[in-house]
Amino acid sequence: MTLTIYNTLSRRKETFQPLETGKVKMYCCGVTVYDYCHLGHARSYIVWDVVRRYLQWLGYSVRYVQNFTDIDDKILNRAKVEKTSMEEVSQKYIQAYFEDIRRLNVIDAFEYPRVTENIPAIHQLIAELERKNYAYAANGDV
Repeated sequence: MTLTIYNTLSRRKETFQPLETGKVKMYCCGVTVYDYCHLGHARSYIVWDVVRRYLQWLGYSVRYVQNFTDIDDKILNRAKVEKTSMEEVSQKYIQAYFEDIRRLNVIDAFEYPRVTENIPAIHQLIAELERKNYAYAANGDV
């Protein structure tokens, strides 16, 4: 059975072909952990869970990774309101995320990297994108 997906780069439906035979690597942008999850989060992670399960049913080995954005102005503002630290706010809402998502029977990701654990790599990627003229600085942001 073949899987057809819409390729946003080519703007057409194409037969799915993994980069490595029999293996699929999936990355899903995770939540910014400054508040409880909402229905939109649930919808997104249920959809990706269904895609992952379908790929596994087709026989693929799937490595699914989803990050947590644990540094952000919204998190810092919540920490001020709650009179606590950014780390404590992040941990509180990460724990709440797992409670919610498990009630929805979504399978855990293989890995949940946190932005704060990857700042040097993120800076390196941004610098590389700027060097190749794929990104540019504007008003202090890239």
